[in-house]
Amino acid sequence: MELCVLALLDKVDRYGYELVQLISQQIEISEGSVYPLLRKLTKEEYFTTYLQKSTEGPPRKYYQLSDKGRNYYYKFKKEWVEFSNGVNQLLKEGK
Repeated sequence: MELCVLALLDKVDRYGYELVQLISQQIEISEGSVYPLLRKLTKEEYFTTYLQKSTEGPPRKYYQLSDKGRNYYYKFKKEWVEFSNGVNQLLKEGK
């Protein structure tokens, strides 16, 4: 899920519930699993946060990928692609 969050923040800042909604459209997750991950990645300085007014209630906390976070994301994405290619190759050979 970490890679999913990083990917969704690569080009656009988003707030927590928005991330939950986007991820849950593709993968079954619980809302409670995303917020601890956001806190962890913020603590590791992969994100910065800011508040923005909302017309639908209290201000929302937005997450923005930092330069450190973007470098981490690109490295993580490259490793994931290599790993998934290897698994796909093994699956083909297992037919």
